[in-house]
Amino acid sequence: MTRPITVGADGTAESLAAVHWAAREAVRRDLPLRIVHARPKADSDERTADAREADVLEALRHTAGEVTGHHPGLTVTTELADGVPVQALLVAAAEAETLVLGSRGHGAIVGFLLGSVGQQVIAESTRPVVLVRAADRPEPEAAGREIVVGQQGGPDDSAAALGFAFEAAATRGAGLRVVRAWALPTVFTYSPASMALADEAGGLEQYERTALAEALRPWLERFPDVKVTQHVVMGSAGEVLLSAAAHAQLTVVGRRAHRSAVGSRIGSVAHAVVHHAPSPVAVVPPA
Repeated sequence: MTRPITVGADGTAESLAAVHWAAREAVRRDLPLRIVHARPKADSDERTADAREADVLEALRHTAGEVTGHHPGLTVTTELADGVPVQALLVAAAEAETLVLGSRGHGAIVGFLLGSVGQQVIAESTRPVVLVRAADRPEPEAAGREIVVGQQGGPDDSAAALGFAFEAAATRGAGLRVVRAWALPTVFTYSPASMALADEAGGLEQYERTALAEALRPWLERFPDVKVTQHVVMGSAGEVLLSAAAHAQLTVVGRRAHRSAVGSRIGSVAHAVVHHAPSPVAVVPPA
């Protein structure tokens, strides 16, 4: 089954930017584009509900027409999905190659305008979710800016994110910067076994470089034409990744979802990148 690139559309500037990003991605990957509007339960007033539905369908038709005007050969379908928006988007994501959503800004406060719907979707989606800001433009892609991806832990811990990033770089003919951040052990993280491994590798930094090289080995063999920069830096993982991603065309992070009393939440690194990276951000669930 061919999975489409699916994008959520709600008429906002950020969702329109997401639609155009998704269209370019669909063209690059020779996949169809599916535009979905997820709406809450219909209004109890039937006439009001009918009027709203007519407006939404007309907006979807207009958006689809705008996309096909830019990409005449692209197959575009539209869908009005009823029900709770989070669940509607999760169902759409499960049937998609990638789900694309608009994101309303970044910064210490504005970044949280991603909203509860977007945060729940990226925390629970079984497929990659890409978040796109209203200011997104195709120029960074056309200029060949690099793709940035974070790697942590052992070879399997970031495998899904690395696979997504390598495929994106190969499809776009872009360079790939793989970032691994490390910190000096504290009284809470120190262990004789881990320090012994670091000593055998020639020190903590060399240990981290070796760990990154091991994680990359299968992907370098699979994508020999992708130019890869290995970026190993001491510091906070979120801060290091955001610094590396300042001029990227796409930033990729793996997802570690945590459940709490208020619902699913993503890990701290993904949270920081989603809210503060200037580029589109792909959040990739574990394989």
